[in-house]
Amino acid sequence: QVQLVESGGGLVQAGGSLRLSCAASGSIWSINAMGWSRQAPGKQRELVAGITRDYSTNYSDLVKGRFTVSRDNAKNTVYLQMNSLKPADTAVYYCYAQRDDGSMNVYWGQGTQVTVSS
Repeated sequence: QVQLVESGGGLVQAGGSLRLSCAASGSIWSINAMGWSRQAPGKQRELVAGITRDYSTNYSDLVKGRFTVSRDNAKNTVYLQMNSLKPADTAVYYCYAQRDDGSMNVYWGQGTQVTVSS
């Protein structure tokens, strides 16, 4: 099993910044992709950004140019730097980690609330 612990959410005004962190522990030897998804009230969960072990990244068009995903492989931690936040970014943000072995299992964190006020 893999445990993911997120931190860094909170309340910020529109135009502000927040940085989320997610530390992985447990059986992490075959974890490759890590990243972030989010879910706003009444909406489906959507991918925000992801990063592989060799630092290849992908972003939702909704956050491209404003959010930056990064990771520290030595610390088994993934980060999401969120700049120029908008009220539409308000959601619960979930960290994920995916194995690249035959199982391709995906693990999720407990979620952290991000609220952007106008």
